[in-house]
Amino acid sequence: MITVGVFDSGVGGLSVVRQILQRLPEVSILYYGDTARVPYGEKSKEELVYLADIVTAFLLQEGAKIIVDACNSTSAVALEHLQEKYRVPIIGVIKPGIKAALQTTKNGKIGLIGTEATVRSGIHQKLLASLKADFSLVSQACPGFVPFIEKGDTSSSEIRRLAKEYLEPLKKEGIDTLILGCTHYPFLEKVILDIVGPEVNLVDPAVETAGELEKTLADILPGNNADMEGHRFVVSGDAEKFKQVANSLPIGIKLNEVESIFVA
Repeated sequence: MITVGVFDSGVGGLSVVRQILQRLPEVSILYYGDTARVPYGEKSKEELVYLADIVTAFLLQEGAKIIVDACNSTSAVALEHLQEKYRVPIIGVIKPGIKAALQTTKNGKIGLIGTEATVRSGIHQKLLASLKADFSLVSQACPGFVPFIEKGDTSSSEIRRLAKEYLEPLKKEGIDTLILGCTHYPFLEKVILDIVGPEVNLVDPAVETAGELEKTLADILPGNNADMEGHRFVVSGDAEKFKQVANSLPIGIKLNEVESIFVA
């Protein structure tokens, strides 16, 4: 059983865990949610690189053999640093989502919603330009989403109002594809679709990231299956609160135990 280390600022990375376990039930997940320092979207590039570095070191120390950076904010600015520093495969969530968006769009008008740090980095624009020239990207920072989702609120009137405020400008631009540029956002899929309409295809980078992980592990996966005892969930903040919120979300598994370890 190989251990896959997955990290995020909070519960958002569980959308990636959901996709990994659907495709790779034989792996063991070691998850770290940095809930004491959530949200990441407001942090500087230097702070994001530092946090991604210390969390990656922790996951490797605890037995992870491959790392999935399930946070778009850190994938945008820290992935190259991590890949250069550590001698293990490290997968981010941005490039897989971009490839999927290019395969999905019909009119070349792609929307992106993400944290302030992700949008500010410009990484989606740069990577899209390196893959294909005939497209337009419309970006929208959505800083208000993560605090709601971290409380387990994915459907209230307040978050619907906020979603409409963020998404209406993208809809007016005529996008036909929308990249969910934060792993928290798949938990708002219904709300987002209600606003942008069924004619807009949502791209969940978690799906493509799990596929990339599957390819990376193709030659080294053991044949046995993992059960819940093989998974471990750690947070830097309130473990009980994280467990309650995680178990209210559609992630496909139930968390029975969550540890609290502050990595610094």
